[in-house]
Amino acid sequence: MNPPRPANNRGVYAISVAAELLGTGIQTLRLYEARGLLEPDRTHGGTRRYSPDDLDRLGRIRDLLAAGLNLAGIAMVLDLETQNARLRTEKEE
Repeated sequence: MNPPRPANNRGVYAISVAAELLGTGIQTLRLYEARGLLEPDRTHGGTRRYSPDDLDRLGRIRDLLAAGLNLAGIAMVLDLETQNARLRTEKEE
């Protein structure tokens, strides 16, 4: 029997777990948040909780960094991708 999976947008992973899963440092994740590249959920005490969607976004950030983009360029690409997805959804409706 498979354990239940969290909803893709529900923050369940602590910052240390997210960093380990992505093979990056905790400070790097904090930097991405400070630059507005992602916004993890927070517990009532303020602890960051990353969702599966956040992990996918972080993987995309890693890919864009590997392609040579800087953080400002990545922010623009992610914003354009979000707008594009929204427009596609509106068109389908």
